[in-house]
Amino acid sequence: MDHTSAAYIGAGIATLGMGGAGIGLGNIFGSYLAGALRNPAAADGQFGRLIFGFAVTEALGIFSLLVALLLLFK
Repeated sequence: MDHTSAAYIGAGIATLGMGGAGIGLGNIFGSYLAGALRNPAAADGQFGRLIFGFAVTEALGIFSLLVALLLLFK
């Protein structure tokens, strides 16, 4: 196997992290919505944690994209 085909395979595998980030975001917002509907009084207190979870999950998705691009264009 030559270097180019291995880089393409590695970049494809690295992009799976973006799918995981999408699933994680759906999980975070779905859980927040379910909790906010059950206890609306506590929803405001959890909003900061929602935004922090969103930011960390999105950063991991962007990091996996960066790794894939580094594998492709190195």
